[in-house]
Amino acid sequence: MRNAAILIFDDVEVLDFCGPFEVFSVTGQRVQGEAPFRVYTVAEQARPVLARNGLSVNPAYTLHDCPPPDILLIPGGRGTRPLMDNTALLDWIRAQSERVELLLSVCTGALLLGKAGLLDGLEATTHHSAVEELRAAAPNTILCPEKRWVDNGKIVLSAGVSAGIDMALYVVARLLGAEMAAETAHYIQYDYWR
Repeated sequence: MRNAAILIFDDVEVLDFCGPFEVFSVTGQRVQGEAPFRVYTVAEQARPVLARNGLSVNPAYTLHDCPPPDILLIPGGRGTRPLMDNTALLDWIRAQSERVELLLSVCTGALLLGKAGLLDGLEATTHHSAVEELRAAAPNTILCPEKRWVDNGKIVLSAGVSAGIDMALYVVARLLGAEMAAETAHYIQYDYWR
């Protein structure tokens, strides 16, 4: 079983983290009888996080006590902008990037990866409205705003909001096979971009 940690923070875009959370959470349970992913949220502090439009979410863990992730997902939202100057968080993301199997971002989560210096020489995508911000945060990155997701091996990034669901299904296919991804998409009644 792989630990899949999803970072949450104030003003995080709801579907950016909830879509992949759902995909990873339901994968394989009907076919294998057990989940191949242990999915949990992690936040900087042990307090409710106010996501976009006021949705209150209680993180399962903090940066200091979360189980070591095999997969770390950084979602986007307006809350990424102030976090670009949060040295402690960027250091944590950098440290996790060295040990995780996969580092994922959705939407403007790419800004945090770029600011952490993790996208140099890689392809990246983000929400269409944040392309220039990503260019400024990661000037040595090959921007691919036309792509729904890009796979750089260890680092996989998706465009905005609903593209995170497609990327999560792509990751399921990459790790567990196309049949498992198709079964998961069928269960959540989602037509995804293969």
